[in-house]
Amino acid sequence: VQLQASGGGLVQPGGSLRLSCAASGIIFNFNDMGWYRQAPGKQRELVADISHFGRVNYVDSVKGRFTISRDNTKNTVTLQMNSLKPEDTAVYYCNAVLKPFSRWGQGTLVTVSS
Repeated sequence: VQLQASGGGLVQPGGSLRLSCAASGIIFNFNDMGWYRQAPGKQRELVADISHFGRVNYVDSVKGRFTISRDNTKNTVTLQMNSLKPEDTAVYYCNAVLKPFSRWGQGTLVTVSS
């Protein structure tokens, strides 16, 4: 099982980034997919998730700015992040859930700073 996250980097406040997670070794269509983040000194938190049938959910702090989507033909989940703020700085992790299993990617660093 591999969840390969990419797309992180340094961006100025107000900018945009697009994170992608490529999954292999799982039956992607059956998995609920999510993006989590962990800022220095803080607990990991859910940012957004998308169920296997396409229902989406966002943490309040990113509503209207982030969009999660999935492509079941390419086994990928993406997180489009717009209007980024310094408080969005964190390591972002891809997650795949097919109960009772929960799998994590290696994380990609997003830094929002001028």
